[in-house]
Amino acid sequence: MQDLEALSAAEIRRLLTREGVSCRGCIEKTDFVRLAAKTFGLDGSQPEAKQPQPAEDGERSPSSGSVRSDWSEEALKAKANDAKAQKEAKKSPRRRRDDSRDLSPSQMRPIDWTVDSMKISADDAAALTFGAGGRTVERIQRVSEAEVELLDKELILEVRGTDKQRRRAKKYANIIMKQRMGPNMITEDFEDGDLTILLVPPDVVGYVQGQGGMVLRSIEEEWGTLMVFIDSDLSKAQRLAVFGSIRGRRGSELKVLSAIETKMGGYFASVRDSVISRDKFKDPTKTWGTDTMTFRDEGEISYALGKQGGTRKKLERSSGAIVQYVGMVAVVSGTKSERCRVREYMKWLFQQLEGPVYVAGWEEREDCTVVDIPSDCIGYITGNRRATLGLMEEEWGTLMFFMSEEGGRGRGGGTERLAIFGPQRPRRGSELKVMSGIETKSPGFFTRGIREKQSERRGFDTDRMIFRDDELSYALGKDGATRKKLELASGAILQYVGHVAFIGGTLKERRRCREFVNWLLQQRRGSVTITDLHRREDVTEVKIPDSCKGWVTGNRGSELRRMEQETGTFMFMALDARGDERLLIFSTYAGTKTGLGGRRHAERLVNEMIDEKLRSDMDRRGGRRSRSDSRRQRRRSSRSPSWSPRARSRSPRGMRSWD
Repeated sequence: MQDLEALSAAEIRRLLTREGVSCRGCIEKTDFVRLAAKTFGLDGSQPEAKQPQPAEDGERSPSSGSVRSDWSEEALKAKANDAKAQKEAKKSPRRRRDDSRDLSPSQMRPIDWTVDSMKISADDAAALTFGAGGRTVERIQRVSEAEVELLDKELILEVRGTDKQRRRAKKYANIIMKQRMGPNMITEDFEDGDLTILLVPPDVVGYVQGQGGMVLRSIEEEWGTLMVFIDSDLSKAQRLAVFGSIRGRRGSELKVLSAIETKMGGYFASVRDSVISRDKFKDPTKTWGTDTMTFRDEGEISYALGKQGGTRKKLERSSGAIVQYVGMVAVVSGTKSERCRVREYMKWLFQQLEGPVYVAGWEEREDCTVVDIPSDCIGYITGNRRATLGLMEEEWGTLMFFMSEEGGRGRGGGTERLAIFGPQRPRRGSELKVMSGIETKSPGFFTRGIREKQSERRGFDTDRMIFRDDELSYALGKDGATRKKLELASGAILQYVGHVAFIGGTLKERRRCREFVNWLLQQRRGSVTITDLHRREDVTEVKIPDSCKGWVTGNRGSELRRMEQETGTFMFMALDARGDERLLIFSTYAGTKTGLGGRRHAERLVNEMIDEKLRSDMDRRGGRRSRSDSRRQRRRSSRSPSWSPRARSRSPRGMRSWD
């Protein structure tokens, strides 16, 4: 039995498959162990568990021939060494990087972390506060990875971080402040391992820049970079400076090149060699590079692009690489493992045009999860013209398709295999979403006989909570709004499969999400008491005057629900150790002084409501607008899409024409 428990879930599953035993209903490793023990009649004995033999390197599935095999020479060399690298990686013990997650930010700060202050002029402050909600300071923070705060009254810019972070933040601030006086002159001291310079033909400068610089700003928002033109002579090619990380700079560069190629066909061919060789091996893994593939015709690139670029985006997000189509060329940048995944995913994508696809050795892959789908639920999970699967791929950034061996369909026994490819967290999110849909269509398929589970593993794992019928509807909310806000605020994956809540994430995330769910359910029975907030880093406490509590919470908590949706937080009134009531705002994202989303945004909204109520009480006899009118106008002004963490890295609709 000990040898059996030492095997991984994938190994036990292969062992059971060889014996012809169905693994339907097995979710966690403990489920596979119990099924294997029952199958082999161990009953407390400890026989030698038969280890499955890995497939030989030369063995290939009949479908292993690539539909697209004309990748660049560097890509082919990388593919030849990939199998050897994977074997060496499996032999080395994995480092547990998640141990640092329980440390506070002050304990995790490097030795050279400190604070610098810059005295600026009123004009400089105006340049830094330009844009909606002071987004310029957020741009500097995002690119430099430092903490930047503008003190408006004192005209001081405070920068917190390591030496490199502070140096870069001050450099970016100076660039932005000088922009109001004309193009920046970039000198040698600007190069700090964070700069890429592109040449933009004069005829397309306006197209690349957009009206009022909106196109450049949207690229900056998507890739976390800072982009400025540094030439003033409009008669010749303009130099575009891109500051940021190696990944952000390459994503921005390829986005600009795609736009130039749209207006000037053939331009990419003239700069192709320099683009491919740029920043080679300069990432921490020393494997950064760029592969290219040329599509044969418009039909191929249209299929690989997808509706509004959806297929390209899911290849990019699921593989972790940067995937951009420049004219008829697919350009892929990333580490060696990321580029290898793109090649495989692209191959399977085109193989689906010819028939069923089967991935040999999927049990050994670290980027694959397979879910057994009942035959009568396949249409429900797939949706009309694959619409439902497409929405799940877009939500979680995964690649999903049904997998069948050649000459047969499915596994038999009334189920089909759905393969999910991508990083661990998105795969688990997609898997639980699929399980929730199947459980709705076929109750008990996954939850029959299931029990609660609370793992103590520090890394990524999944806990289970079982709801009563009356608790489930309350924890779900209208259109799943309550579940979504708890998921977003806790940072964990929260999905309801029947009457069971699955909570995925690190130990800290799972514990936080479980606390949020318990506090939510306690609110049904009365007041909630929460103490020792000084030990938490995910909460903001707001004292509310007694005369303003009803105004801030709204009818049956309607105002709190509105602010939760706008900021991505979890908010409720709770008692402290002395029995005093105050408002608690929970979220893993603290937010910024003027930005959208997070606890600081929610705190600003609450303080605005308190100020509005106090002013209304003082002037209620002065004939000013009534409280109901002001609240109605505030609701009209807030009818915008709810905030989400992905919105900060998502390109606006105006950029979709470039995909």
